[in-house]
Amino acid sequence: MPYDPSYHAMVRVDKIRKIIKDIRPDVLEIHSPYGAALGCLTVRRDLFGIRTFQWHSDFIDTYTGALLGSPWGRGASKLWVEGAMEAGGRVLWRGVRAIGMRCDATLVAARGQAEKLAAHGVPRVRHLPFGIEREVFAPSRRDPRRRDALLAGRPGPLVVAIGRFAVEKRWDVVLDAFVRFRERRPGVLVVLGDGPERSRLERRLGRRDDVTFPGFVRDRVDLATTLASADVLLHGCPFETFGLSIAEALASGLPCVVPDAGGAGELADGDACVTYPALDAGAAAVILARLLARDAGELRDAAARRGARLPGIEDQVRTQVALYEELLERRRR
Repeated sequence: MPYDPSYHAMVRVDKIRKIIKDIRPDVLEIHSPYGAALGCLTVRRDLFGIRTFQWHSDFIDTYTGALLGSPWGRGASKLWVEGAMEAGGRVLWRGVRAIGMRCDATLVAARGQAEKLAAHGVPRVRHLPFGIEREVFAPSRRDPRRRDALLAGRPGPLVVAIGRFAVEKRWDVVLDAFVRFRERRPGVLVVLGDGPERSRLERRLGRRDDVTFPGFVRDRVDLATTLASADVLLHGCPFETFGLSIAEALASGLPCVVPDAGGAGELADGDACVTYPALDAGAAAVILARLLARDAGELRDAAARRGARLPGIEDQVRTQVALYEELLERRRR
């Protein structure tokens, strides 16, 4: 894809159809509303058992929000941009409904997203939260040496942020909130991830020595150790369809500051995972300072308790397989 080369477009619909014909799967699941959907929706009904749709990304409202918040969106007439987005959104939601109508179920990880899909007329929506790798993400991975290494002699607290560096993730909120937080007290921000916005984010900060970009962490245990060793996670995106990185942080015993919208806000409990008004960097800075003023040990314990209430990956797989079996039996009947 032009914006982010790590993403690819599935344009060979003929190959998708051939694979389905060769495999004849019990479950044919659509994980992209573009080429994959076209390929899966245009095969004969006798070539598969059931067909499901996994709603991974709220691509309609996400990119609308990102466009409205961009320099182009702010520079144009607000009424014109909002009108164009509303008209385009109606067309796109019509396409999502068309996919859902031809599937035995649409699976979604956050309850708010399930309600949104149902409100837009998508039938047979099933709420199925993602699970956490509990053997990887755990408070026991906390390592003071990792925290010291990330602080590199600079005074804490250690704030981490994680995700793909893309425009819709609203990294501007995270960076602006941290800069405002630093106006009142010391701290270090470690931003984990990579993506097409990386150079712009680094330029935005200038030559600050209290923000570092170590890059994308491939080793899951290494990532879990960093999360468990930090003091707080700061998140800026209000468009998450679940917020897996936030769930993994909580499972690691890491308190979180998140927007009060999307899957991120849904994971908040008001104790170790607290919210601020979405896209308000000033409010995020205030909430971050307020959270860090509390007892660190009690916060970690509260985060671990919240993480323990989230499903594990085994729970997700069992629930999902049981759903497939239910739908297959219904199809057989």
